[in-house]
Amino acid sequence: MSRIVACLFFLSIPLLNCIGQNNYWQQELKYKITVELDTKRQQLKSHLQLVYINHSPDTLSFIWFHLWVNAYQNFSSPFYYQLIADNSFDKDYFKNKMGYIKNLDFKVNDVPVSIPPNVATSEMLQLVLPSPLAPGDSVLISTPFDLTLPNYFSRMGFAEDQFMICQWFPKPAVYDKYGWHTFPYLERGEFYGEFGSFDVSITLPQEYVVAATGVLTTEDELEIYKNIGRANLIASKKPVLYKSNSKKEQQLKTLQYKAENVHDFAWFANKNFVIQYDSLQLPSGTKTDIFTFFKHMPRSSWYTSTQMVKATLNAYSTWVGEYPYPTAQVVQGPSNLVQAGMEYPMVTLISDPGFNMEKLDGVIAHEVGHNWFYGILGSNEREHPWMDEGLNTFYQSRYEALKYEIFNFFNQDKMTEFKSTSPEEYQNSIEEAFTKIKNKTPIDSRAESFLNKDEYFNVTYYKTAYWLLLVENRMGKEAFESGMKNYFKSWKFKHPYPDDFKNTLESSSHISLDEVFRLLQK
Repeated sequence: MSRIVACLFFLSIPLLNCIGQNNYWQQELKYKITVELDTKRQQLKSHLQLVYINHSPDTLSFIWFHLWVNAYQNFSSPFYYQLIADNSFDKDYFKNKMGYIKNLDFKVNDVPVSIPPNVATSEMLQLVLPSPLAPGDSVLISTPFDLTLPNYFSRMGFAEDQFMICQWFPKPAVYDKYGWHTFPYLERGEFYGEFGSFDVSITLPQEYVVAATGVLTTEDELEIYKNIGRANLIASKKPVLYKSNSKKEQQLKTLQYKAENVHDFAWFANKNFVIQYDSLQLPSGTKTDIFTFFKHMPRSSWYTSTQMVKATLNAYSTWVGEYPYPTAQVVQGPSNLVQAGMEYPMVTLISDPGFNMEKLDGVIAHEVGHNWFYGILGSNEREHPWMDEGLNTFYQSRYEALKYEIFNFFNQDKMTEFKSTSPEEYQNSIEEAFTKIKNKTPIDSRAESFLNKDEYFNVTYYKTAYWLLLVENRMGKEAFESGMKNYFKSWKFKHPYPDDFKNTLESSSHISLDEVFRLLQK
Protein backbone atom coordinates (compact mmCIF):
# COMPACT_ATOMS: atom_id res chain seq x y z
CA MET A 1 0.00 0.00 0.00
CA SER A 2 2.75 2.48 0.91
CA ARG A 3 4.46 1.93 -2.44
CA ILE A 4 1.22 2.69 -4.29
CA VAL A 5 0.69 5.87 -2.27
CA ALA A 6 4.27 6.93 -2.99
CA CYS A 7 3.78 6.36 -6.73
CA LEU A 8 0.58 8.39 -6.69
CA PHE A 9 2.36 11.14 -4.78
CA PHE A 10 5.17 11.45 -7.30
CA LEU A 11 2.82 11.23 -10.29
CA SER A 12 0.80 14.10 -8.82
CA ILE A 13 3.75 16.46 -8.42
CA PRO A 14 4.01 17.61 -12.06
CA LEU A 15 0.22 18.02 -12.18
CA LEU A 16 0.20 20.16 -9.03
CA ASN A 17 3.07 22.21 -10.41
CA CYS A 18 1.14 22.78 -13.63
CA ILE A 19 -2.05 23.73 -11.81
CA GLY A 20 -0.12 26.22 -9.68
CA GLN A 21 1.41 27.84 -12.75
CA ASN A 22 -1.93 27.99 -14.58
CA ASN A 23 -3.52 29.84 -11.66
CA TYR A 24 -0.56 32.16 -11.29
CA TRP A 25 -0.86 35.89 -11.90
CA GLN A 26 1.13 39.00 -11.09
CA GLN A 27 0.69 42.72 -11.56
CA GLU A 28 2.55 44.69 -14.24
CA LEU A 29 4.11 48.15 -14.07
CA LYS A 30 5.36 50.53 -16.74
CA TYR A 31 7.46 53.40 -15.40
CA LYS A 32 8.50 56.62 -17.07
CA ILE A 33 10.60 58.83 -14.82
CA THR A 34 12.45 62.09 -15.41
CA VAL A 35 14.92 63.21 -12.77
CA GLU A 36 17.40 66.07 -12.41
CA LEU A 37 20.26 65.88 -9.92
CA ASP A 38 21.32 69.08 -8.17
CA THR A 39 24.84 68.15 -7.09
CA LYS A 40 25.34 71.28 -4.98
CA ARG A 41 22.20 70.84 -2.88
CA GLN A 42 22.23 67.02 -3.09
CA GLN A 43 18.63 67.02 -4.24
CA LEU A 44 16.53 65.38 -6.95
CA LYS A 45 13.68 67.03 -8.83
CA SER A 46 11.63 64.32 -10.49
CA HIS A 47 8.41 63.32 -12.17
CA LEU A 48 6.83 59.87 -12.28
CA GLN A 49 4.37 58.43 -14.77
CA LEU A 50 3.25 54.90 -14.01
CA VAL A 51 0.89 52.56 -15.81
CA TYR A 52 -0.43 50.03 -13.29
CA ILE A 53 -1.99 46.96 -14.93
CA ASN A 54 -4.25 44.84 -12.74
CA HIS A 55 -3.80 41.19 -13.71
CA SER A 56 -5.27 39.98 -10.42
CA PRO A 57 -8.78 38.50 -10.12
CA ASP A 58 -9.62 41.27 -7.62
CA THR A 59 -11.00 44.77 -8.05
CA LEU A 60 -8.68 47.28 -6.39
CA SER A 61 -9.95 50.44 -4.70
CA PHE A 62 -6.50 51.66 -3.66
CA ILE A 63 -2.80 51.08 -4.33
CA TRP A 64 -0.12 51.14 -1.64
CA PHE A 65 3.13 53.01 -2.39
CA HIS A 66 6.49 52.78 -0.63
CA LEU A 67 8.23 56.08 0.18
CA TRP A 68 11.48 54.44 1.27
CA VAL A 69 13.61 57.57 1.68
CA ASN A 70 11.42 58.85 4.53
CA ALA A 71 13.12 56.25 6.74
CA TYR A 72 16.11 58.61 6.74
CA GLN A 73 14.30 61.73 7.92
CA ASN A 74 14.38 61.31 11.71
CA PHE A 75 15.51 59.11 14.58
CA SER A 76 12.12 57.48 15.17
CA SER A 77 11.81 55.22 12.12
CA PRO A 78 11.95 51.39 12.32
CA PHE A 79 15.21 51.70 10.36
CA TYR A 80 16.74 53.79 13.13
CA TYR A 81 15.52 51.51 15.93
CA GLN A 82 16.88 48.41 14.21
CA LEU A 83 20.30 50.04 13.82
CA ILE A 84 20.31 50.89 17.52
CA ALA A 85 19.44 47.31 18.42
CA ASP A 86 22.23 46.01 16.17
CA ASN A 87 24.78 48.53 17.50
CA SER A 88 25.19 49.74 13.91
CA PHE A 89 24.09 53.34 14.35
CA ASP A 90 26.25 56.45 14.45
CA LYS A 91 24.46 59.79 14.55
CA ASP A 92 27.50 61.39 12.90
CA TYR A 93 26.36 59.84 9.63
CA PHE A 94 23.12 61.79 9.85
CA LYS A 95 24.09 65.00 11.62
CA ASN A 96 24.77 67.00 8.45
CA LYS A 97 21.89 65.87 6.32
CA MET A 98 18.93 63.55 6.51
CA GLY A 99 16.73 62.41 3.65
CA TYR A 100 13.07 62.71 2.74
CA ILE A 101 10.60 62.97 -0.15
CA LYS A 102 8.23 65.89 -0.66
CA ASN A 103 6.02 67.78 -3.16
CA LEU A 104 3.96 64.75 -4.08
CA ASP A 105 0.88 65.69 -6.12
CA PHE A 106 -0.81 62.56 -7.43
CA LYS A 107 -3.12 62.33 -10.40
CA VAL A 108 -4.96 59.22 -11.55
CA ASN A 109 -5.89 59.28 -15.24
CA ASP A 110 -5.15 63.03 -15.07
CA VAL A 111 -7.65 63.52 -12.24
CA PRO A 112 -6.12 65.05 -9.06
CA VAL A 113 -6.46 62.85 -5.99
CA SER A 114 -5.93 63.71 -2.35
CA ILE A 115 -3.27 62.01 -0.26
CA PRO A 116 -3.13 61.53 3.52
CA PRO A 117 -1.93 64.57 5.50
CA ASN A 118 0.77 62.52 7.28
CA VAL A 119 2.49 61.52 4.03
CA ALA A 120 5.40 63.86 4.80
CA THR A 121 6.50 61.58 7.63
CA SER A 122 5.21 58.24 6.40
CA GLU A 123 7.03 55.44 4.58
CA MET A 124 3.75 54.15 3.12
CA LEU A 125 1.10 55.97 1.13
CA GLN A 126 -2.34 54.55 0.41
CA LEU A 127 -3.48 56.05 -2.89
CA VAL A 128 -7.26 55.79 -3.06
CA LEU A 129 -8.37 55.49 -6.67
CA PRO A 130 -11.18 57.73 -8.00
CA SER A 131 -12.88 54.61 -9.34
CA PRO A 132 -12.19 50.91 -8.70
CA LEU A 133 -9.62 49.18 -10.90
CA ALA A 134 -11.24 46.04 -12.31
CA PRO A 135 -9.35 42.87 -13.27
CA GLY A 136 -7.66 43.31 -16.63
CA ASP A 137 -7.84 47.12 -16.53
CA SER A 138 -5.03 49.62 -16.16
CA VAL A 139 -4.64 53.07 -14.68
CA LEU A 140 -2.21 55.95 -15.31
CA ILE A 141 -0.73 57.41 -12.14
CA SER A 142 1.51 60.48 -12.13
CA THR A 143 3.16 62.75 -9.60
CA PRO A 144 6.09 65.12 -9.24
CA PHE A 145 8.41 64.33 -6.36
CA ASP A 146 11.46 66.00 -4.89
CA LEU A 147 14.10 64.18 -2.89
CA THR A 148 16.64 65.45 -0.41
CA LEU A 149 19.44 62.90 -0.25
CA PRO A 150 20.86 61.84 3.13
CA ASN A 151 24.49 61.40 3.97
CA TYR A 152 25.46 58.01 2.56
CA PHE A 153 24.52 55.27 4.97
CA SER A 154 22.95 51.87 4.46
CA ARG A 155 22.07 52.01 0.75
CA MET A 156 21.26 55.57 -0.32
CA GLY A 157 22.88 58.98 -0.19
CA PHE A 158 25.91 61.03 -1.15
CA ALA A 159 29.55 60.93 -0.04
CA GLU A 160 32.92 61.83 -1.50
CA ASP A 161 31.32 63.50 -4.53
CA GLN A 162 29.48 60.28 -5.38
CA PHE A 163 25.73 59.84 -5.50
CA MET A 164 24.02 56.53 -4.69
CA ILE A 165 20.42 56.86 -5.86
CA CYS A 166 18.56 53.80 -4.57
CA GLN A 167 15.02 53.26 -3.24
CA TRP A 168 14.32 56.77 -4.46
CA PHE A 169 10.98 56.90 -6.30
CA PRO A 170 7.41 56.28 -5.08
CA LYS A 171 7.11 52.55 -5.66
CA PRO A 172 3.95 50.44 -5.61
CA ALA A 173 3.95 47.67 -3.05
CA VAL A 174 3.50 44.15 -4.38
CA TYR A 175 -0.04 42.84 -4.53
CA ASP A 176 -0.03 39.06 -4.95
CA LYS A 177 -2.17 36.07 -3.94
CA TYR A 178 -1.57 36.94 -0.28
CA GLY A 179 -2.67 40.56 -0.67
CA TRP A 180 -0.66 43.76 -0.22
CA HIS A 181 2.89 43.55 1.11
CA THR A 182 3.62 46.73 3.03
CA PHE A 183 6.60 47.13 5.33
CA PRO A 184 9.09 49.84 6.33
CA TYR A 185 12.63 50.34 5.10
CA LEU A 186 15.16 48.41 7.20
CA GLU A 187 18.88 47.81 7.11
CA ARG A 188 18.48 44.14 8.02
CA GLY A 189 15.68 43.24 5.68
CA GLU A 190 15.43 43.85 1.98
CA PHE A 191 12.64 44.27 -0.53
CA TYR A 192 9.86 42.82 -2.65
CA GLY A 193 9.17 44.58 -5.93
CA GLU A 194 6.83 44.16 -8.87
CA PHE A 195 8.21 43.43 -12.32
CA GLY A 196 7.82 45.90 -15.13
CA SER A 197 9.64 48.21 -17.51
CA PHE A 198 11.52 51.45 -16.88
CA ASP A 199 12.19 54.44 -19.13
CA VAL A 200 14.28 56.84 -17.06
CA SER A 201 15.83 60.15 -18.17
CA ILE A 202 18.57 61.45 -15.87
CA THR A 203 19.72 65.08 -16.12
CA LEU A 204 22.92 66.04 -14.30
CA PRO A 205 26.16 68.03 -14.76
CA GLN A 206 27.98 66.95 -17.88
CA GLU A 207 31.20 65.92 -16.15
CA TYR A 208 29.52 63.07 -14.25
CA VAL A 209 29.71 59.41 -15.25
CA VAL A 210 26.57 57.36 -14.59
CA ALA A 211 25.99 53.65 -14.01
CA ALA A 212 22.37 52.53 -13.85
CA THR A 213 19.87 49.74 -14.19
CA GLY A 214 19.20 49.02 -17.85
CA VAL A 215 20.69 49.98 -21.19
CA LEU A 216 22.04 53.46 -21.84
CA THR A 217 20.18 54.46 -25.01
CA THR A 218 21.96 57.81 -25.38
CA GLU A 219 24.19 56.40 -28.09
CA ASP A 220 26.98 59.00 -28.16
CA GLU A 221 27.47 58.70 -24.39
CA LEU A 222 27.41 54.90 -24.57
CA GLU A 223 30.08 54.92 -27.28
CA ILE A 224 32.28 57.20 -25.15
CA TYR A 225 31.93 54.83 -22.18
CA LYS A 226 32.83 51.84 -24.34
CA ASN A 227 35.86 53.48 -25.94
CA ILE A 228 37.22 54.65 -22.59
CA GLY A 229 36.38 51.29 -21.02
CA ARG A 230 38.29 49.31 -23.63
CA ALA A 231 41.36 51.49 -23.12
CA ASN A 232 41.26 50.86 -19.36
CA LEU A 233 41.12 47.06 -19.50
CA ILE A 234 44.83 47.01 -18.72
CA ALA A 235 45.89 48.65 -15.46
CA SER A 236 47.71 51.92 -15.93
CA LYS A 237 49.27 54.60 -13.78
CA LYS A 238 47.28 57.09 -15.83
CA PRO A 239 43.93 55.59 -16.81
CA VAL A 240 41.78 57.29 -19.42
CA LEU A 241 39.15 59.36 -17.64
CA TYR A 242 35.85 60.75 -18.83
CA LYS A 243 36.01 64.39 -19.94
CA SER A 244 33.12 66.73 -20.49
CA ASN A 245 32.65 68.14 -23.99
CA SER A 246 31.68 71.49 -22.53
CA LYS A 247 34.02 74.04 -20.98
CA LYS A 248 31.17 75.61 -19.03
CA GLU A 249 30.77 74.55 -15.42
CA GLN A 250 27.50 72.87 -14.51
CA GLN A 251 26.56 72.38 -18.16
CA LEU A 252 23.86 69.72 -18.05
CA LYS A 253 23.28 66.56 -20.06
CA THR A 254 20.40 64.11 -20.16
CA LEU A 255 20.96 60.35 -20.31
CA GLN A 256 18.19 57.87 -21.05
CA TYR A 257 18.08 54.34 -19.66
CA LYS A 258 15.61 51.58 -20.52
CA ALA A 259 15.06 48.27 -18.76
CA GLU A 260 12.63 45.38 -19.20
CA ASN A 261 11.60 42.62 -16.78
CA VAL A 262 13.03 44.29 -13.67
CA HIS A 263 11.50 45.27 -10.35
CA ASP A 264 13.72 48.18 -9.34
CA PHE A 265 15.87 50.96 -10.78
CA ALA A 266 19.02 52.38 -9.18
CA TRP A 267 21.74 54.70 -10.45
CA PHE A 268 25.13 55.99 -9.36
CA ALA A 269 27.08 59.09 -10.43
CA ASN A 270 30.68 60.24 -9.92
CA LYS A 271 33.00 62.60 -11.79
CA ASN A 272 36.09 60.48 -11.19
CA PHE A 273 35.07 56.97 -12.17
CA VAL A 274 37.54 54.84 -14.08
CA ILE A 275 35.44 52.95 -16.62
CA GLN A 276 36.21 49.43 -17.80
CA TYR A 277 34.27 47.78 -20.61
CA ASP A 278 34.22 44.29 -22.01
CA SER A 279 31.59 41.96 -23.43
CA LEU A 280 30.65 38.33 -23.00
CA GLN A 281 29.05 35.97 -25.48
CA LEU A 282 26.80 33.53 -23.67
CA PRO A 283 26.20 29.94 -24.88
CA SER A 284 23.04 30.99 -26.75
CA GLY A 285 25.08 33.50 -28.74
CA THR A 286 23.62 36.47 -26.87
CA LYS A 287 26.11 39.25 -26.16
CA THR A 288 26.15 40.99 -22.78
CA ASP A 289 27.93 44.30 -22.21
CA ILE A 290 29.98 44.45 -19.01
CA PHE A 291 30.98 47.71 -17.34
CA THR A 292 32.77 48.36 -14.08
CA PHE A 293 33.16 51.82 -12.53
CA PHE A 294 35.75 52.52 -9.84
CA LYS A 295 38.27 54.99 -8.47
CA HIS A 296 41.85 54.80 -9.61
CA MET A 297 44.30 53.41 -7.08
CA PRO A 298 47.73 51.97 -7.99
CA ARG A 299 47.71 48.16 -8.08
CA SER A 300 43.99 48.13 -7.36
CA SER A 301 42.18 44.80 -7.59
CA TRP A 302 39.45 46.66 -9.45
CA TYR A 303 41.47 46.50 -12.65
CA THR A 304 40.52 42.80 -12.83
CA SER A 305 36.85 43.47 -12.03
CA THR A 306 35.44 42.98 -15.53
CA GLN A 307 37.04 39.53 -15.66
CA MET A 308 35.41 38.73 -12.31
CA VAL A 309 32.01 39.77 -13.63
CA LYS A 310 32.48 37.64 -16.75
CA ALA A 311 33.46 34.61 -14.66
CA THR A 312 30.40 35.04 -12.45
CA LEU A 313 28.02 35.39 -15.39
CA ASN A 314 29.49 32.26 -16.98
CA ALA A 315 29.27 30.22 -13.77
CA TYR A 316 25.70 31.15 -12.81
CA SER A 317 24.52 30.83 -16.43
CA THR A 318 25.92 27.29 -16.48
CA TRP A 319 24.63 26.23 -13.07
CA VAL A 320 21.25 27.97 -12.91
CA GLY A 321 20.16 29.52 -16.21
CA GLU A 322 21.45 31.93 -18.81
CA TYR A 323 21.76 35.59 -17.85
CA PRO A 324 18.86 37.29 -19.67
CA TYR A 325 19.82 40.95 -19.49
CA PRO A 326 21.80 42.97 -22.07
CA THR A 327 24.24 44.46 -19.57
CA ALA A 328 25.87 43.83 -16.18
CA GLN A 329 27.54 46.62 -14.22
CA VAL A 330 29.50 46.83 -10.97
CA VAL A 331 30.24 50.10 -9.17
CA GLN A 332 32.74 50.88 -6.44
CA GLY A 333 31.20 53.00 -3.72
CA PRO A 334 32.49 54.87 -0.69
CA SER A 335 33.19 52.81 2.42
CA ASN A 336 30.08 51.95 4.40
CA LEU A 337 30.13 50.52 7.91
CA VAL A 338 26.87 48.68 7.33
CA GLN A 339 26.82 47.36 3.76
CA ALA A 340 29.69 45.67 1.87
CA GLY A 341 27.60 45.47 -1.27
CA MET A 342 24.06 45.97 -2.50
CA GLU A 343 22.43 44.53 -5.57
CA TYR A 344 20.03 46.05 -8.07
CA PRO A 345 18.90 44.75 -11.45
CA MET A 346 21.85 44.87 -13.88
CA VAL A 347 23.92 47.04 -11.53
CA THR A 348 25.48 46.50 -8.11
CA LEU A 349 27.40 48.63 -5.63
CA ILE A 350 30.47 47.38 -3.74
CA SER A 351 31.07 49.58 -0.70
CA ASP A 352 34.48 48.54 0.58
CA PRO A 353 37.45 49.97 -1.35
CA GLY A 354 40.02 47.88 0.54
CA PHE A 355 39.20 44.37 -0.69
CA ASN A 356 42.05 42.23 -1.97
CA MET A 357 41.56 40.40 -5.25
CA GLU A 358 40.08 37.20 -3.86
CA LYS A 359 37.74 39.02 -1.49
CA LEU A 360 36.61 41.43 -4.21
CA ASP A 361 35.96 38.50 -6.53
CA GLY A 362 33.77 36.83 -3.91
CA VAL A 363 31.76 39.98 -3.20
CA ILE A 364 31.29 40.65 -6.92
CA ALA A 365 30.18 37.03 -7.41
CA HIS A 366 27.65 37.40 -4.60
CA GLU A 367 26.24 40.75 -5.72
CA VAL A 368 26.16 39.94 -9.44
CA GLY A 369 24.71 36.55 -8.50
CA HIS A 370 21.75 38.36 -6.98
CA ASN A 371 20.61 39.07 -10.53
CA TRP A 372 19.42 35.45 -10.39
CA PHE A 373 18.29 35.17 -6.77
CA TYR A 374 16.37 38.40 -6.23
CA GLY A 375 16.47 39.95 -9.70
CA ILE A 376 15.13 37.24 -12.02
CA LEU A 377 13.60 34.97 -9.38
CA GLY A 378 11.74 37.74 -7.58
CA SER A 379 10.98 36.21 -4.19
CA ASN A 380 9.81 38.18 -1.18
CA GLU A 381 13.15 39.08 0.42
CA ARG A 382 11.60 40.49 3.57
CA GLU A 383 9.40 37.47 4.30
CA HIS A 384 11.72 34.68 3.05
CA PRO A 385 15.25 36.12 2.97
CA TRP A 386 16.83 32.66 2.65
CA MET A 387 15.36 32.31 -0.84
CA ASP A 388 17.71 34.94 -2.23
CA GLU A 389 20.58 35.25 0.26
CA GLY A 390 20.95 31.56 1.08
CA LEU A 391 20.60 30.19 -2.44
CA ASN A 392 22.94 32.87 -3.73
CA THR A 393 25.52 32.16 -1.00
CA PHE A 394 25.42 28.48 -2.01
CA TYR A 395 26.47 29.34 -5.57
CA GLN A 396 28.92 32.04 -4.48
CA SER A 397 30.60 29.47 -2.22
CA ARG A 398 30.79 26.99 -5.07
CA TYR A 399 32.23 29.65 -7.36
CA GLU A 400 34.95 30.60 -4.86
CA ALA A 401 35.74 27.00 -3.93
CA LEU A 402 36.26 25.94 -7.53
CA LYS A 403 38.11 29.05 -8.67
CA TYR A 404 40.48 29.27 -5.73
CA GLU A 405 40.63 25.51 -5.00
CA ILE A 406 39.22 25.93 -1.53
CA PHE A 407 38.77 22.46 -0.12
CA ASN A 408 35.35 22.57 1.49
CA PHE A 409 31.90 21.07 1.01
CA PHE A 410 31.33 23.27 -2.02
CA ASN A 411 34.31 21.72 -3.80
CA GLN A 412 33.82 18.21 -2.49
CA ASP A 413 35.51 16.51 -5.47
CA LYS A 414 38.80 18.00 -4.27
CA MET A 415 38.32 16.81 -0.70
CA THR A 416 40.41 13.65 -0.43
CA GLU A 417 39.00 12.85 3.02
CA PHE A 418 35.56 12.31 1.46
CA LYS A 419 36.63 10.13 -1.46
CA SER A 420 36.58 6.95 0.59
CA THR A 421 33.57 7.77 2.75
CA SER A 422 30.13 6.28 2.28
CA PRO A 423 27.16 8.45 1.25
CA GLU A 424 25.84 8.12 4.80
CA GLU A 425 29.11 9.39 6.28
CA TYR A 426 29.19 12.29 3.86
CA GLN A 427 25.59 13.16 4.73
CA ASN A 428 26.48 13.10 8.42
CA SER A 429 29.40 15.47 7.79
CA ILE A 430 27.15 18.02 6.10
CA GLU A 431 24.56 17.70 8.86
CA GLU A 432 27.26 18.32 11.44
CA ALA A 433 28.36 21.49 9.65
CA PHE A 434 24.71 22.55 9.41
CA THR A 435 24.00 22.05 13.11
CA LYS A 436 27.19 23.84 14.19
CA ILE A 437 25.61 27.12 13.13
CA LYS A 438 23.50 27.87 16.19
CA ASN A 439 20.31 29.86 15.92
CA LYS A 440 17.17 30.53 17.91
CA THR A 441 15.24 31.82 14.91
CA PRO A 442 14.27 29.31 12.19
CA ILE A 443 15.73 29.69 8.70
CA ASP A 444 12.35 30.43 7.13
CA SER A 445 11.63 33.56 9.17
CA ARG A 446 11.02 37.18 8.30
CA ALA A 447 14.19 39.23 8.14
CA GLU A 448 13.24 41.44 11.09
CA SER A 449 12.49 38.39 13.26
CA PHE A 450 16.15 37.48 13.73
CA LEU A 451 17.65 38.44 17.06
CA ASN A 452 20.41 40.57 15.56
CA LYS A 453 22.46 41.06 12.41
CA ASP A 454 24.86 38.23 13.31
CA GLU A 455 22.08 35.66 13.57
CA TYR A 456 20.51 37.03 10.39
CA PHE A 457 23.70 36.59 8.36
CA ASN A 458 24.70 33.26 9.89
CA VAL A 459 21.29 31.73 9.27
CA THR A 460 19.96 33.26 6.05
CA TYR A 461 23.33 33.18 4.27
CA TYR A 462 25.52 30.40 5.63
CA LYS A 463 23.19 27.93 7.31
CA THR A 464 20.89 28.04 4.29
CA ALA A 465 23.84 27.32 1.99
CA TYR A 466 24.63 24.20 4.04
CA TRP A 467 20.95 23.30 3.97
CA LEU A 468 21.01 23.43 0.17
CA LEU A 469 23.92 20.99 0.24
CA LEU A 470 21.63 18.63 2.14
CA VAL A 471 18.99 19.11 -0.56
CA GLU A 472 21.58 18.39 -3.25
CA ASN A 473 22.78 15.30 -1.43
CA ARG A 474 19.21 14.07 -0.99
CA MET A 475 18.40 14.54 -4.69
CA GLY A 476 21.75 13.65 -6.23
CA LYS A 477 23.93 16.08 -8.15
CA GLU A 478 22.39 15.63 -11.59
CA ALA A 479 18.80 15.79 -10.37
CA PHE A 480 19.61 18.83 -8.23
CA GLU A 481 21.21 20.68 -11.14
CA SER A 482 18.24 19.82 -13.34
CA GLY A 483 15.86 20.94 -10.59
CA MET A 484 17.57 24.32 -10.17
CA LYS A 485 17.48 24.91 -13.92
CA ASN A 486 13.79 24.02 -13.99
CA TYR A 487 13.19 26.38 -11.07
CA PHE A 488 14.88 29.17 -13.01
CA LYS A 489 13.00 28.39 -16.21
CA SER A 490 9.60 28.03 -14.51
CA TRP A 491 9.83 31.09 -12.26
CA LYS A 492 11.92 33.54 -14.26
CA PHE A 493 10.52 37.08 -13.87
CA LYS A 494 7.94 35.81 -11.38
CA HIS A 495 7.43 35.68 -7.61
CA PRO A 496 8.15 32.17 -6.27
CA TYR A 497 7.36 31.18 -2.71
CA PRO A 498 9.00 28.32 -0.73
CA ASP A 499 6.35 25.80 -1.81
CA ASP A 500 6.99 26.69 -5.44
CA PHE A 501 10.69 26.02 -4.98
CA LYS A 502 10.02 22.70 -3.25
CA ASN A 503 7.44 21.56 -5.81
CA THR A 504 9.77 22.35 -8.71
CA LEU A 505 12.64 20.37 -7.20
CA GLU A 506 10.36 17.44 -6.42
CA SER A 507 8.86 17.41 -9.90
CA SER A 508 12.38 17.32 -11.36
CA SER A 509 13.62 14.46 -9.19
CA HIS A 510 10.47 12.50 -8.25
CA ILE A 511 11.90 12.43 -4.73
CA SER A 512 10.04 13.64 -1.66
CA LEU A 513 11.85 16.52 0.00
CA ASP A 514 9.48 16.85 2.95
CA GLU A 515 12.08 15.85 5.51
CA VAL A 516 14.84 18.17 4.35
CA PHE A 517 12.44 21.11 3.87
CA ARG A 518 11.26 20.69 7.47
CA LEU A 519 14.76 21.77 8.47
CA LEU A 520 13.81 25.29 7.33
CA GLN A 521 11.71 25.50 10.48
CA LYS A 522 14.73 24.81 12.70
